[in-house]
Amino acid sequence: MISGISHQIKIFTGSAHPALAQRIADYIGIPMGKAEVGRFSDGEISVKIHENIRGWDVFIIQPTFPPGDNLLELLILLDACRRASAKRITAVIPYFGFARQDRKDESRVPITAKLTANLITAAGADRVLTMDLHSAQIQGFFDIPLDHIYGSAVLIPEFQQQRFKDLTVVSPDVGGIKLARAYAHRLEAELGIVDKRRIRANVAEAMNVLGPVEGRTCLLVDDMVDTAGTLCEASRALKDAGAERIFAACVHPMLSGPALERLKSSPIERLFVLDTIPKRDDQAGQDWIERLGVEEVFAEAILRIYREESISSLFV
Repeated sequence: MISGISHQIKIFTGSAHPALAQRIADYIGIPMGKAEVGRFSDGEISVKIHENIRGWDVFIIQPTFPPGDNLLELLILLDACRRASAKRITAVIPYFGFARQDRKDESRVPITAKLTANLITAAGADRVLTMDLHSAQIQGFFDIPLDHIYGSAVLIPEFQQQRFKDLTVVSPDVGGIKLARAYAHRLEAELGIVDKRRIRANVAEAMNVLGPVEGRTCLLVDDMVDTAGTLCEASRALKDAGAERIFAACVHPMLSGPALERLKSSPIERLFVLDTIPKRDDQAGQDWIERLGVEEVFAEAILRIYREESISSLFV
């Protein structure tokens, strides 16, 4: 057990990613909280906390990737803990779903990121801990404290161990340039950008490559990969521009629809991802996907919240 932890901290989880929650609890050195998350016969979610948490510091670990039941489980767990008189409730959301609609860029569309923030707050969360939001502005949608941690704390040490030769970190689109620049700075690498034109949702056409890529090792970085259209088009553009080797990395591996087939047929040698979303059955045996654990960084953040210590110092 980590020294300095009293009996006043408890971790619960829904059904979205119980393995990650268990690894976080194991790292901290405490048992998982006893909670039952099930279904009534009609499919409605049922939750029951099987131990006293009055006056406890409670952390509920639940990524909110599709389907919507994962978000609903989180909300119902929050409500159950609030009504059980927990002292403080932190929603630990490794992947914050419903975040891509974060502004009204067309007529008659919702802002689901703000709606989700409102629901989490109304359900009883006192604070939120999450990793690599799709856009930083989502932090402002919450009227409760939000701690935003970064997958780079896991990915950058891995890339440093890989010792890539003649490395250029590449953003697959203009929107990801800030993220790519941060990785390039930490890895002492060159910076590149693939300028693309999006045809329609989930369909992108790569256009121009900016930056030194010819004869070099290129590392594409993004916060998430869904259908992998943008990433694969960018990798082909890099290959056409003379890149010698191409790797890719993302924090949240959605990998939905045709993603796996697209990636297999792309020039990408290896995809580095974090375990914010559990591996699906169709990803079994895909040795070119390198999955890295996030339990240590989340456990350290939870400990610092519990001890009222700085979290930002984890990423200095």
